Amino acid sequence: MKSFDPDYTAYLEQFVTERRKKIFRQILAQRTRHFTVVLEDTYQMHNISAVVRSADIFGIQDVHIIRKNYQTGLSHGIAKGAEKWICLHEHRDSLETIDRLRRRGYRIVATTPHTDAQLLPHFDASRKAAFFFGVEKDGLSEQVMQNADEMLKIPMYGFTESFNISVAAALILYEAVQKMRKSDLDWRLTPEEQNTLYQLWLEKTIKSIDSVRKKFFENN
Repeated sequence: MKSFDPDYTAYLEQFVTERRKKIFRQILAQRTRHFTVVLEDTYQMHNISAVVRSADIFGIQDVHIIRKNYQTGLSHGIAKGAEKWICLHEHRDSLETIDRLRRRGYRIVATTPHTDAQLLPHFDASRKAAFFFGVEKDGLSEQVMQNADEMLKIPMYGFTESFNISVAAALILYEAVQKMRKSDLDWRLTPEEQNTLYQLWLEKTIKSIDSVRKKFFENN
């Protein structure tokens, strides 16, 4: 992602309506990196796309996708364009992803239907967390399960043993984000992060961005 350049951003703003710029600023003020989502080797396109859509809806800025055995893309019809506004990060190895997120201050939360897992209503939202969701049939890998800081379970009262991954992600994000937003946590993006994303979103909304960008840098 390009670093924030105030002159370049001001130049881009000429090509975007006031309404769109206002919406960008309003949404950026609600974005967070306090939580992030990690999908490990999910292979169903509609599930990946639905999780990305939920992440955007709940203000989660980053989604990490670990691709080991499957190279599934996104369904734009299901994601509804959400992939344009969040930051998608692709990885090849689960342990490296865990290490990278830990260095950024995240605790690793494995979502699982195991009976010894912490129940979602008791989840502590005060610390940064990366929610890991596994492949549709088998769940998370042993690598993730053995290296997770904690396990999280959604209460269930029927015969079915697990939720669809996209439903599980939506339920967990809703609960965690509600707790976060009701707290005194400093969960919002920094001004620098907001400005950098604002500049990126301006670029993404300008159809002729290549020529617009070229003209700016030729003259500066």
